[in-house]
Amino acid sequence: MRQQVLSRLRETGIYGITAEEYSLGRSNIDVVKQMVQAGIKIIQYREKEKKARLRYEECLRIREITREAGAALIVNDYVDMALLIGADGVHIGQDDLPPSGVRELVGNEMIIGLSTHSPDQAQTAVRAGVDYIGVGPIFATKTKKDVCNPVGLEYLEYVVRNIDLPFVAIGGIKEGNIATVHSKGAACIALVTEIVGAKDIFAKVQSLKAALI
Repeated sequence: MRQQVLSRLRETGIYGITAEEYSLGRSNIDVVKQMVQAGIKIIQYREKEKKARLRYEECLRIREITREAGAALIVNDYVDMALLIGADGVHIGQDDLPPSGVRELVGNEMIIGLSTHSPDQAQTAVRAGVDYIGVGPIFATKTKKDVCNPVGLEYLEYVVRNIDLPFVAIGGIKEGNIATVHSKGAACIALVTEIVGAKDIFAKVQSLKAALI
């Protein structure tokens, strides 16, 4: 699965991320079911507000759903939970555990993603041996409470030209600007509220895919 996930990160497609508070009252489990039914092949479980036991039980069910659908599951932040549920990868931020330490914990089969916001951070990520990087926030976003200022398309273009790692563009990306992000060289693109906040997730994902053609 490792090589398959890394290949998907280089292909044109949607990277789905959970965000229950924006999901119109639907659970993360329900939203993930709809995302994989719509054909999304990479799901990141991101949930910071729930207690650990609830996150674990929820993520365990999501692991079953993604496995049945042939989709990859990446856990945000919680390395221990990623290991417990047998996730395909873990995604960490600049203020989380260092990639070297995470690698010692998860081994070589689980992929490690790292959020980056500048050329220096991207170059550091390469040296740290992560498997892919997040590039953003491209545009302003309120989905994350501790998010930095938008890095714009300029940083995306830098990564396209200078970094050989797979990457995911993220941050404020909507149906109205996804084609622009794609045209600048981003293949794999993450959207949060645009998908989880859609009344018809299946239809929204199809519209987003059409914008990438």
